[in-house]
Amino acid sequence: MEFYKREIGFSPPRNFSRRISASQAMVKRLDLYGKLTGHEGCVNTIDFNATGDVLVSGSDDRKVILWDWATATSKFSYPSGHMDNIFQTKFMPFTDDRKIITASADGQVRLGLVPENGRVETKKVGKHQGRVHKLAVEPGSPYILYSCGEDGFVQHYDLRSNSSSKLLRCSSFTENNKQSSSIRLNAIAMDPRNPNYFAVGGSDEYARVYDIRMYQLDARTSSDRPIDTFCSHHLIKTHDVHITALAFSNTSELLVSYNDELIYLFQKNMGLGPAPLSLQGDDLNKLEKPQVYSGHRNSQTVKGVSFFGPTDEYVLTGSDCGHIFIWKKKDAKLVRVMVGDRHIVNQLKPHPCIPVLATCGIEKTIKIWAPTSKDVTPLPPDVQEIMEANRRGREDHSRVTLTPDMIMHVLRLHRRQALAYIERQENLVDIDSDDDDGGGGAAYMLGFSDGDEGENSECSIS
Repeated sequence: MEFYKREIGFSPPRNFSRRISASQAMVKRLDLYGKLTGHEGCVNTIDFNATGDVLVSGSDDRKVILWDWATATSKFSYPSGHMDNIFQTKFMPFTDDRKIITASADGQVRLGLVPENGRVETKKVGKHQGRVHKLAVEPGSPYILYSCGEDGFVQHYDLRSNSSSKLLRCSSFTENNKQSSSIRLNAIAMDPRNPNYFAVGGSDEYARVYDIRMYQLDARTSSDRPIDTFCSHHLIKTHDVHITALAFSNTSELLVSYNDELIYLFQKNMGLGPAPLSLQGDDLNKLEKPQVYSGHRNSQTVKGVSFFGPTDEYVLTGSDCGHIFIWKKKDAKLVRVMVGDRHIVNQLKPHPCIPVLATCGIEKTIKIWAPTSKDVTPLPPDVQEIMEANRRGREDHSRVTLTPDMIMHVLRLHRRQALAYIERQENLVDIDSDDDDGGGGAAYMLGFSDGDEGENSECSIS
């Protein structure tokens, strides 16, 4: 019917394109278009340029690659200058794709300058004390960006002056005048309708929205003053969840993804205000509840969440089970479950103009998805089993408690490992070689993982 209306002139070209791109039939025809191969470690971040013809990626191999994704070829790559895994790569707008900003587990924010001769120069433009998972670029600005780090700080950058300033330190909400602690930040997102507003999320249950105009560019003289906070009501004061990803829609809706919990969509009128702990039960009950998206599992890595479609008609995320989940935004109906990785799907990036999707995960490749299937693909026959396994994993993980016996057992194992390591150090002549080959075991002794450690050992799961 849409094609018929287009042919007889009842549907303008732009409206036709939008309706077709947003149609459920188009989403159900998404199929693997191609794989981009070139990284030597897990691919943690992907980003399209403004026109969508070039994709940039960053990896545990600390290398940045620019791709012609349509032909599945690498345009060029360069060493980022980071000393640890790259967590974010982004094009700066209106720079002809010649300025690429990166963030890493080494705490650095770096700028890659791509001259015409192809020899990329990189320089450090900022530093956090701890890992930096996400960056946010001011919409339409080739100069202004923000970073958030596990040190709790949000930093502001102006590339014209090569300067960075601490904007604020995100602190926990407390009662009875208790001392607040720093929130380790995993996510930052800017409102595309009003770039004065940005949201952050991290090691507690609250997504905080700030107004940049309220801050001087020096966190030593600026207190932590969000203008609004968002949290699903049943998670308030739970203290056992944290936020891994945020996304604003084109209409300022806020999408929040929690570790080992679910995804929630908040409208502006669902905010808890700047002091959420002051809300009483009656006031809380008057607030409309957010839309909920479930079926996936977000536990082992810092996963992204995103909108999809020309007017954000869909919500999508990756999962520990290796699948890509796509829901209709309006009613949270699950419309697609696709295998996206042999292990875990971490990040998803929609194309800015057409119904194409890029994804990455624990594997070393990037996958491109396009509506190339001749058939409308239904949900897989085992979708209920997939979702039930993810649900059980969430519930089992939430019930895990460290008993005194378990703590003592772990400490004994750690002590034995440390003693064995010291003995190896004393007996081996080549100490440097010993460090490289045998020193990694102690670092992971206190870690707990639901995954197959042997299969995923090549990539770090944070």
